[in-house]
Amino acid sequence: MVQTTAKCEIRAVTTPQDQALFLEVPDRVYANDPHWVPPLRSSVAKQFEPSNPFFSYGRLQQFVAIAPYQGKPQAVGRVVAAVNDRLIEREGLPLGLFGFFECIDDFEIAQELLNAAGQWLRDQGMTRIRGPIDLSTHNNCLFLVEGFDSPPMVMMPYNPAYYPAFMDRDGWEKAKDAYAYLLSLEGTLSPEFEKGYRIACKSGVKFRPLSLKGDAFEADCRALYQLFTKAFSNNWSSTPRTEEEFLEEARSLQSLVDPDVFHIAELEGEMIGFVMGLPDYNIPLKRVNGKLDWIGLLKFLWFRRKINQGRVLTICALPEHRRKLVPLGLMHLTMKGAQKPGKAYKQAEMSWIYEDNFPSRRLVEASGGQRYKTYRIYEKAL
Repeated sequence: MVQTTAKCEIRAVTTPQDQALFLEVPDRVYANDPHWVPPLRSSVAKQFEPSNPFFSYGRLQQFVAIAPYQGKPQAVGRVVAAVNDRLIEREGLPLGLFGFFECIDDFEIAQELLNAAGQWLRDQGMTRIRGPIDLSTHNNCLFLVEGFDSPPMVMMPYNPAYYPAFMDRDGWEKAKDAYAYLLSLEGTLSPEFEKGYRIACKSGVKFRPLSLKGDAFEADCRALYQLFTKAFSNNWSSTPRTEEEFLEEARSLQSLVDPDVFHIAELEGEMIGFVMGLPDYNIPLKRVNGKLDWIGLLKFLWFRRKINQGRVLTICALPEHRRKLVPLGLMHLTMKGAQKPGKAYKQAEMSWIYEDNFPSRRLVEASGGQRYKTYRIYEKAL
């Protein structure tokens, strides 16, 4: 499918050549942006391979915009329209998604891309569109709308400041905001956090780092999957993952985990909570320019030593155990772990937290976290 307008050609991605054009768009969009961290091209391309489990419960169409740019026709924008049947089943309405959106600073081209995604979704019987969500909220999602003065931390989105203006101008509505908080690791937590840790221990809760080797790692990850599925089953716009999907992602992160900032809470041998922190690997990834070949790998390993900050992705405790102050205990241990002798962490981002997740927001704000970035998901009727 090809749609030609006075401004550009919108082409459905159907060939390896089209795919190459699709993958190169971000290089053009962010060419002069000092904060952009190029994702690994191989990891983006992998999401469109038939082996992606998404294709067992969803379908998608990629689009790329071709237009004159710097004197010759080039790929200047892209988008993916997707139908996630698990999300439709959960929400009970014909809701489509858009994601992987990138575009040069040209509203007409952006509008044509979004229109192409919307038309494809209408043809699939959808009546609303939501995004940006790259197939599911377990992947990259959200547009940054406030806080463009610093690079994104590991596994967080980033985009040009003109994207939110595009969405407003095209008539999209805010569906939900999410926040990122920044916490200095050079101070101390309120005494209430250590007190919470001691109360949890007296209640029989045992804390330990995530196991990282062999069968113990696999066992921990399977327990994490059960806990994650139970604790986050009602998260907005979220859909359940299979255990194998979860384990595949966990294995891809295994070598990146710092056990001093990834702790588990157990009661009578059952996992009841965890905190997941990661070093900010965007610092070395920024240096490899999206390619982890042997030169990129050497650069990654060299600049990995420069990591001086981290991100807390998740703080989780089953509701029936929160009175044991498990979240406070997990935060206390994470702070202590990040401040161990020899650790270089100076600050941590806690993200992302939906605007209406008040328990998590209160916990993070009580720890001293300052809100410094705002993200948004949009919706529109088709």
